[in-house]
Amino acid sequence: QVHLVESGGGSVQSGGSLRLSCAASKYTYGAYMGWFRQTPGKEREGVASIDSDDSVHYADSVKGRFTIYQDNAKNTLYLQMNSLKPEDTAMYYCAARGRLSLSLLPQYYNAWGQGTQVTVSS
Repeated sequence: QVHLVESGGGSVQSGGSLRLSCAASKYTYGAYMGWFRQTPGKEREGVASIDSDDSVHYADSVKGRFTIYQDNAKNTLYLQMNSLKPEDTAMYYCAARGRLSLSLLPQYYNAWGQGTQVTVSS
């Protein structure tokens, strides 16, 4: 059964930090997972992706500020977000069951969580 639950979103001031978590069922967790974000009226965009060997890939807009990592013992994916900017404000989604390693394109993922809102004020 596909099951992804995000948590950790909230409201912070510019320069602040948040850590997002994505708890996955054992049938969903594993190879090719990622974080995406979306704002109203815009397409969903890839933020970071990770492979089963912990290889990672980031969007240019978050490089050096965000870190994606996973805890296999807990079937949980994380996104540590530092130095947050107002333009990072979005609904953040966890994705799994990717069909292409380290892809930041949403069409390559088959499982999605319900999202968690991140709001960064200036």
